[in-house]
Amino acid sequence: MDVRLTSEQQQLRDAAAGLADDLGPGSVADLEDSSRIARLEKAVHATGFRTLRSDGASGVEVAIVAEEFARGLVDVPFLGPVLVDDLNHRLGRETSPTGTEPESVDLTGSLTGVVESPAELSQLADEDADRWRALALTVSCADLLGAARGTHALACEYAKVREQYGAAIGSYQAVGHLMAESLALIEGSISVLRHAAWAVDELPPAAAIEAARVAKIYCARSALTVCETSIQVHGGIGNTWECLAHVYLRRVLAATEMWPVKLEELTIGLS
Repeated sequence: MDVRLTSEQQQLRDAAAGLADDLGPGSVADLEDSSRIARLEKAVHATGFRTLRSDGASGVEVAIVAEEFARGLVDVPFLGPVLVDDLNHRLGRETSPTGTEPESVDLTGSLTGVVESPAELSQLADEDADRWRALALTVSCADLLGAARGTHALACEYAKVREQYGAAIGSYQAVGHLMAESLALIEGSISVLRHAAWAVDELPPAAAIEAARVAKIYCARSALTVCETSIQVHGGIGNTWECLAHVYLRRVLAATEMWPVKLEELTIGLS
């Protein structure tokens, strides 16, 4: 397994990141900006990101887009439609994603169109059904990692400008250690996610599901810690509605509950 991104995959990452940065919400108030959401929806539709699997994209490439969209809090459907696309591709039929948004703590609608156990899985061979499940677990991990990266960047920027006792709080060792620990958790999440995303297409289905389960447990724990750290670094403002830190936390909580995994389900040790 080569963990390095190809030039094409890097271009895909740049395109997804650019879209998220340009049209994703920059504040909690932006979540109610219907004009921005309409432009974002049009842009996501035009890119063809939602039909990546039927266009021949790998699990790694789907995860790349999911990660960048979560980092930028993209608040139009992606996970649901891309999984519908993969399922329909395996069934040999055209994709026409539909679905309503389930009730969720997430304010960005990341679960719109997500069906955890679609009835159509029973029409697939066991191998295809398991690969779909591995992809579903993996994209939820990518959502977790992206949200962790986004809230970590938010906290870093705040630590640069918020001053106490005449100095930016980021210059104090205690805050610096918190941010470093979060970064270490993010780097670990990148490793397990990249392996799980590669495994979707390259390993036997059972091994791919196992890799995705390991990634889900690690990424869920890490992302929650990073979100809590971000809120702590923000101090009092981190507990207010206006701070985006809680939006990232809500997205992490929602992604964690999509295809949840328990330690008891693993056949390998993980502490």
